[in-house]
Amino acid sequence: MDRVRYLIDTLNKWAYEYYVLDNPSVSDREYDKLYDELKAIEESTGKIEFDSPTKRVGGEPVKAFGRHAHVARLYSLDKSVSYEQLEAFFTRVGKSAVNPEYTVEYKFDGLTMCLTYDGGKFVRATTRGNGVEGEDVTAQCLTIKSFPLTIKYKSLLEVQGEAVIRLSVLEEYNKTAKEQLKNARNAVAGAIRNLDPKVTAERKPEILFYNVNYMAEGSLPTQVSHFDFLRDNGFKVFPFLRLCKSRAEVVSAIEEIEVERKSLDVLTDGAVIKLNDCAVRDGLGYTDKFPRWAMAYKFEAEESTTRVKDVIWQVGRTGKLTPLALVEPVELAGATVKKATLNNYGDVLRKDVKIGSRVLIRRSNEVIPEILGAVEHTDGSVPVEKPNACPYCGSKIVEVGANIFCPNKKCRPRIIGKMEHFAQKDAMDIEGLSEMTAGQLYDVLGVTDCSRLYSLTAEELSKLDGFKDKKIKNLLTALEKSKTVPQERFLFALGIDGVGKVAAKDLCRRYSNLGELARADKEQLLELENIGDVTAETIVNWFADEENLAEVERLFAAGVRPTATKKVATDGIFSGQSVVLTGTLEGFKRSDAQKLIEENGGECQSSVTAKTTLVIAGEAAGSKLDKAKKLGIKIIDEAQFKQLLGS
Repeated sequence: MDRVRYLIDTLNKWAYEYYVLDNPSVSDREYDKLYDELKAIEESTGKIEFDSPTKRVGGEPVKAFGRHAHVARLYSLDKSVSYEQLEAFFTRVGKSAVNPEYTVEYKFDGLTMCLTYDGGKFVRATTRGNGVEGEDVTAQCLTIKSFPLTIKYKSLLEVQGEAVIRLSVLEEYNKTAKEQLKNARNAVAGAIRNLDPKVTAERKPEILFYNVNYMAEGSLPTQVSHFDFLRDNGFKVFPFLRLCKSRAEVVSAIEEIEVERKSLDVLTDGAVIKLNDCAVRDGLGYTDKFPRWAMAYKFEAEESTTRVKDVIWQVGRTGKLTPLALVEPVELAGATVKKATLNNYGDVLRKDVKIGSRVLIRRSNEVIPEILGAVEHTDGSVPVEKPNACPYCGSKIVEVGANIFCPNKKCRPRIIGKMEHFAQKDAMDIEGLSEMTAGQLYDVLGVTDCSRLYSLTAEELSKLDGFKDKKIKNLLTALEKSKTVPQERFLFALGIDGVGKVAAKDLCRRYSNLGELARADKEQLLELENIGDVTAETIVNWFADEENLAEVERLFAAGVRPTATKKVATDGIFSGQSVVLTGTLEGFKRSDAQKLIEENGGECQSSVTAKTTLVIAGEAAGSKLDKAKKLGIKIIDEAQFKQLLGS
C-alpha cells in the first residue's frame, strides 16, 4: 500500500505541475510508466483510493443531472459598459469606505462552477444554476485534471471558478470533429452539461478559480487573500490580479486587460472589479441579484451574427486558395466588418456555410474576422462551390489534404504575394515595394521572380504609374541596401511555408549557410525546438525543387550576400540564460534589448516556461511577471539590466 500512496502522490504532483503551473517536470513517458503501474495494482486489488488519478477518466453516461443546493448563494455580477457607469459604482462604494482599495481581474466567458470540499476531499461539482441550486456535474468534472481532489483546508469549503476551453484546444478539436463547435463558450457549456462524461473528457475543459464562496472555519480578509488561499490549496488561478489604490489605477488595469486579452488563448469578455476589504464588503451587502461591492466591466462584443452575401477565392503566395466570405456590414469590437475568412473548403463544409445564410463570426487580435459556423439557413441559401480552376489564371487546381492549390508558380497573385513577403521589414526590408508596386512590376514590366528586382533600372521604373525621380531613387537605394541582410531574414524572405521569423532564426543558428540547410534531412530538422513534422518535410521538399535552388543562385548572382548569423556568445553575462522581456523598457526598444541579450550569450523567449531562467520586467509588466513570481524565476528591472550591461 505504501507503493500505491507513493504512486498517487507522485502522479498528482506531476499533474499539478503540468495542468496548474504549466511547468511540467517529467516527460509523458515517465508519467505513463507510473500511471500504468498504479492502474495494474488497482485492477489486481480491486481497490481505488479517493484521490487516485485513474478516477479522472470518462465513466459511463448518467441518466440525468441531479440538483444540488449550494452551501452559500452564488451571485451574478452587475455590469457596466462605460467608465461613466463604473464611476457610479465607485461613488456608491465611497460612501461606505474610506480610501477603498480595489482588485481587478479577468472576466472569463465560460460556465460558472461551484466545487465543494469536506475534510480536505473533493465532494461535488455543480453549475451555478439559479445561484441557490445548480446541476450536479461531478462525474463530468472528474475528467478535468486542473483541480485538486484533496486540499490542505479540512473544513467544509465551496470554491467558485469558470470552466473554459482554450481556443487552441477548440481549434484542434474541430479539425477532426464530425459536429463543429461554434465557439468556446458553447463548447464548454456543452462539455460540462453533457450526460456522457467521455464527451467532457474529449473536449478538454479546465477550471480557472477566483473566489472562496464559503468556508466553515476561518475567514479571508481580502480578495487578494482569496487568490492566495486558492493557490496554496492547489487550485488553478489565472496569473492576473491587480491591487489598485485609486480609480485611475482601476481604469489602467482595465485598459491593460483590454490589450492583453487579444493575445490570450482563453475567451474573455471583460474585467471584474471588486472591493478588496471583505469586512467593508459585509457592510455593503447584496441586492436581490448582485453584490454591491463588485462590478463587471464588459468590453465591446467580439462575436456577432451576419448574413453571407458571397464567397470569393483568394490565391496566396504558396498557391493556396482561401475562401473569403463577403458579409453584410456589422459592428464588431469597434470596427465595421464586411469580410470574414474561412480556412479552406473543408472548413466551409464543416461549418455548414452557405451563401445567404446567417453565420456567427468572431473578431480578435484586430485581424480579419473568422466565421465560426452557420446559425440558420434561408430558402434562398446556396451551397458554396469548390472551384475546379484557379480564378485568376485558369489553371486546374490541385488538392493536397484539406487544401486546394493553384500549381502555376507564375500566377499573378502568387507572384505579387511572394514579392510583398520578400520585401517586408522582417525579411529583406525593401522600403517602397508595396503590394500595389508589386502589382505594377508584374503587369507593366513582367517581373515574376524576386531576383529580377535587383536588375531593375531607373528607366524601367519610370514606366510605372506614380514613379518620379525621388521615388525611383528611393526604391533602387532600398534594393541595394537589402543585399546585405542577416542570414535569418534572407531565409524568412524566401517564403518557405511554415518557416516564420523564429524558425528561420533557429535554423540559421544550427546551419551556418543555406548549403548546409539544403543537405539536412527531416530527422535532423526535427531536432530543433521550433520545427515540427510538417515544417521539416516542407523544408526538405523546398530545397529538393530545382527551380527554388535556381532562384537562390540568381539572387546570389545579383549581389545578395546574406551575413552569417552570429553564434551565441558562450562567455557573455547572459551565457546559458533563457530570458523573457515583459513590460515597457524606457531606455531600449524591445528589438534592441533582445539583440543585446543575444550578443551577451542569452537566448530570448517569447513566454515564461519551465526553461526560463531570467525575466526582465519593465513598466506595466503583466501576466508574464506574475507567472515568473509564481514559478520562482529570477526577476530584474530595467535599472538592473543596465547595470549588467555596464551602461
